[in-house]
Amino acid sequence: MKTNIKAIIFDMDGVLIDAKDWHYEALNRALTLFGMEINRYDHLVTYDGLPTRKKLEMLSIERGLPVSLHTFLNDLKQIYTMEITATRCRPSFQHQYALHKLKDSGYRIAVCSNSVRASINLMLQKSSLSQYIDFSLSNEDVKNSKPDPEIYLKAISKLNISPQECLIVEDNPNGIAAARASKSHVLEVNSVHDVNLSNIQSAIIKAEEESNA
Repeated sequence: MKTNIKAIIFDMDGVLIDAKDWHYEALNRALTLFGMEINRYDHLVTYDGLPTRKKLEMLSIERGLPVSLHTFLNDLKQIYTMEITATRCRPSFQHQYALHKLKDSGYRIAVCSNSVRASINLMLQKSSLSQYIDFSLSNEDVKNSKPDPEIYLKAISKLNISPQECLIVEDNPNGIAAARASKSHVLEVNSVHDVNLSNIQSAIIKAEEESNA
């Protein structure tokens, strides 16, 4: 049976929005109030792509951050992230063009992010990408965040397609692990600059050739 790609699911931070440093900066801004911070190496190697609450749990286990501070730090981090997003998030013609052409070609488009919903909505709005997205899922929509595949499996179910009919675009180890565990096709990118129409179209062709081999 011939299997064609019907939908593309994008991660957000580091894929559609160059926001990795925003999350890093916002969390450290909150943590430094209590004499703690995450260095850039640990951020990239250990914490990248994880929800803030997961990062705080890891800091409690590894460095003794009081659990009683989690809710306050998480809320403060989200406030700082929204402030940074509001001032720095801008439209990218490369991404607008890619999503417009994909949408025009009949593909369904979704976003699955470990970020909170308010952050996702603001980033999609400020980047002028909301109009191309069928729906988005946040870490508030699942019990288990990436690297668990739950968020991608939920999106695939909502799209009413099979994993083999889906291409997921991801950039970090946790997201890539989640995407692969969903049994979907995966386009791995190094940065937002790799997310362009040509690369996505090539990945679609490759995925369909693999499915129909």
